[in-house]
Amino acid sequence: MKLRAVIIDDEVSSREILRNYIRAYCSEVTIIGEAGTVSDGIALIKSEKPNLVFLDVEMPFGNAFDLLEELPDRDFETVFVTAYNQYAIEALNQHAAYYLMKPINIDELINAVAYVEEIISKEDLLQDRILSSSLKKAEGKITLPQLDGFQVLNVSDILYCKADDNYTEIFLADKKILVSKTLKYFEESLTEFHFVRIHKSFLVNINEVVKYRKGKGGSVIISNGKELIVSASRKKELLSYFE
Repeated sequence: MKLRAVIIDDEVSSREILRNYIRAYCSEVTIIGEAGTVSDGIALIKSEKPNLVFLDVEMPFGNAFDLLEELPDRDFETVFVTAYNQYAIEALNQHAAYYLMKPINIDELINAVAYVEEIISKEDLLQDRILSSSLKKAEGKITLPQLDGFQVLNVSDILYCKADDNYTEIFLADKKILVSKTLKYFEESLTEFHFVRIHKSFLVNINEVVKYRKGKGGSVIISNGKELIVSASRKKELLSYFE
């Protein structure tokens, strides 16, 4: 598929280097515009509607995060391109698909484009479609510690789990249970039963995911109608479960 991309970076030389690399090594990408400021970048994205944005972090009169905050319903993937590695965590929190360091490594650029291309292709196939997992429902039980003992649940009855500091909320079809275990504990315990971490706060039962929606970071609809955000870094693993 063709990726329609824009480059937003205040340094003309940086834009030129990235543009030349893309033309030479990423034939699936078409550069449809460039901008050097946050305000110009926002206007460019709104007018051209790219599905991929190469975005520098530090710019005059604002930064990449200011730009993304102005586009809360964005329908594009973001690849950060920066000389500063201290922004990596915030970039992930802003649902960046990839994080490239300057000077740009060509192999990493190719990997970033391939990653985005795969995600967008799968999203286009699955968007707003009723999903069927490629997995059979896993049977098994899990014990949940309680003040007066423990409760036994069929893992297939769990729709999803939500982090709550050092606790986890277990959501069933008709109720939720608060357990004094971290989400990491349940991620490790339920992996073999086809539960997937889609976000730092959510672990979902793949067999209970009924719909996928593109957006800021993507989201899934669970069988009870609840919509949960998907982190960009978790998209590829999640989408691989569906036909």
